[in-house]
Amino acid sequence: MRIYNHDIMTCTQEQVEGNHLYSGRVLGMTNAEDVIQLHSDLKPEWKAITAHYQRVGLDSSNTVIWDVSLEQLEAYPDHVPSVFYFGDAVQDNSSCAQYFEQLNQDWYQVVAYMNSKNNFMRLAQELGVAIPQTHCFEDNSVILGEMPCPCYLKPSVSVDGVGIVRCETKEQLNQAIKHLPQNASFQIQEEIVASAFLNLQYQVGTQGAERLAASEQILDGCAHGGNRFPANHQPWDLVEPMAQWMAVKGMKDVFAFDVAVDERGAEPRYLAIECNPRFNGASYPTGVAHKLGITQWSCETFRTKYHSLDQIDLNGIEYNPTTQTGVILINWGPIQIGKLVILIAGTREKQNHLREQLQVRLAAKEGTNHRI
Repeated sequence: MRIYNHDIMTCTQEQVEGNHLYSGRVLGMTNAEDVIQLHSDLKPEWKAITAHYQRVGLDSSNTVIWDVSLEQLEAYPDHVPSVFYFGDAVQDNSSCAQYFEQLNQDWYQVVAYMNSKNNFMRLAQELGVAIPQTHCFEDNSVILGEMPCPCYLKPSVSVDGVGIVRCETKEQLNQAIKHLPQNASFQIQEEIVASAFLNLQYQVGTQGAERLAASEQILDGCAHGGNRFPANHQPWDLVEPMAQWMAVKGMKDVFAFDVAVDERGAEPRYLAIECNPRFNGASYPTGVAHKLGITQWSCETFRTKYHSLDQIDLNGIEYNPTTQTGVILINWGPIQIGKLVILIAGTREKQNHLREQLQVRLAAKEGTNHRI
């Protein structure tokens, strides 16, 4: 039995829209005997989302706590805790950070270390993992020498692409650096002409870091927009040394690597970009797909005029366990701000057909009332 608290507020930026509504996206990964902590703002959608999961054959938690405070974890000592981020990426010395450090110091420390893009690059070099040309800096007082342009300026700690800037010239790069917070570490990375970006997920088990799923990222600019499974490339050997290093250091649960694919040569070239030492956007559709035995899927973010699950009509396109095709709501909480993350199961052709139908349903005129 587990208790799930996948609130993301200790690992996000204020600019991320509706971030307090994201705790519900782990619901599809839970089992009936588990406990889940949800933000109280999600209460109005509970009846609709649990009815949806029952219809698609997805078992989920029957016990919900409408409170995402960490103190609730202690009320269930017989349940293994599962959290989105084991630490605090926003405030280093917060009570939340202290709680996790006391709970499991090794896990806390490896997460904090790998959450830094600069630390990731240093470790990759030590382990001989191929990476893009990258220059790491500890603050913005640096005087730049020759830099690869075009390039990306990246804060050492960033979530959902926040703060990442593409610079075509050194002049643009210098201006971007001036806008960084004082004493903030960052890196300058060459632009990779990539045909795809991959998400390689691991889960720590009894044998160390175990391969979980390789999916292809769907990007919205520099931000994560979704994933497709299976991926055409699966360069596990590239990141295996780092994955096993993390497991030895005390990493637990799910984590992932971002990898760029450069196919301009005779053979594809794979470059490790960063590590997400936590659950990530691909984790939730992956968990649902594994539970239901879905072997082909995409998961994307959709905008809608609706602000309640009760207003959305999925009749006829909802996931069918017999055909293994259809749509499943993954991140359902942000419906309150007109946004949903939805898994689409089936062949690529079937996915395209379902996507078109889904977009029509989500764009229907307001005032229509359909229960999902």
